[in-house]
Amino acid sequence: MTMDADKKPTILVVDDTPDNLILVSSLLKHEYRIKVASDGQAALRIAAGQEQPDLILLDIMMPDMDGYEVCRQLKADLQLRDIPVIFLTARTSIEDEQHGLELGAVDYITKPISPPVMLARIRTHLKLKASADFLRNKSVYLEQEVQRRMRQVLEVQDVTIEMMASLAETRDNETGNHIRRTQNYVRTLAQHLQQHPRFRSFLTDTHIELLFKSAPLHDIGKIGIPDSILLKPGRLDQYEFDVMKTHATLGGEAIARAERHAGGEIPFLRIAKEIAFSHHEKWDGSGYPQGLIGDEIPIAARLMAIADVYDALISSRVYKAPMSHEEATKIISAGKSSHFDPDMVDAFLELQEAFRAIAARYADHPEPAELETSEA
Repeated sequence: MTMDADKKPTILVVDDTPDNLILVSSLLKHEYRIKVASDGQAALRIAAGQEQPDLILLDIMMPDMDGYEVCRQLKADLQLRDIPVIFLTARTSIEDEQHGLELGAVDYITKPISPPVMLARIRTHLKLKASADFLRNKSVYLEQEVQRRMRQVLEVQDVTIEMMASLAETRDNETGNHIRRTQNYVRTLAQHLQQHPRFRSFLTDTHIELLFKSAPLHDIGKIGIPDSILLKPGRLDQYEFDVMKTHATLGGEAIARAERHAGGEIPFLRIAKEIAFSHHEKWDGSGYPQGLIGDEIPIAARLMAIADVYDALISSRVYKAPMSHEEATKIISAGKSSHFDPDMVDAFLELQEAFRAIAARYADHPEPAELETSEA
């Protein structure tokens, strides 16, 4: 079959005898592009060149570096190991052939050469290589495509979180950068507790990233609270407070429905659901909506409880002035073992300057003087 020169497969012929190089080249030149090397070092340089050969015909008996060593080095190189090697040699013993195949050669042709046999075997191995290259390239393509689509999914996930959190935020525009602050508080607290024996198995790097992403959805249930209650410029009466408390259930159920529609448990949604549903639970069981006690409360929700309460205390509302960092810290500390997980409170106290810095960075007003100038 006649092919354009640039479409022909390339064969590297390696032999220290010029007559053999001329003979093999003359047999192959009509179907293949031919490169020649008269020793092992030259063969390795050519094979590693910009245009790799599609197949190598390799003599065994050569000075300095024999064919076995050339083959061994080719197969040890990640860039060259997939080039098929056919030994072309005067050695005819079974042991020699076995040794060559064990080194990674695909075939073993003995001299004197039978042209039809050599050509048939070359065609066979070039077809096998083409098939292997196709499958390998397809595998690489599929892996890249999976990674690309995963990036798209994560991007859509991030945009969806941002959209849903912003939607909840617009219902209560006084909260400002509350979602930014709380997600950074949660991540800072989680990273600090990552090696703590009680939390080590849960607070992996992956889970901490999921916590950071899902934290903005903690108050998503407030979308279902009437404006007359959500935006009331004053303290809520008991009935209004009972209605307000339903936002935890509304948020948890909304995320649970999304999880069911997804057809199974998704780690991100599971953590978001735990946070939305349980971040108002208290360590002593006096919280809502389920009255969970201690370690019954999901770790993600316990982290959010501290982040949410701290931020609520230092933030201005129509019904209250903001507390100082020091006042908020005292309240968190007083809630140890009653409102909050005691180990998490200890971590918060160690991290209080980091919390102060986050609050200043994402302050709702351009003059966060209270947070920046207060003494620790």
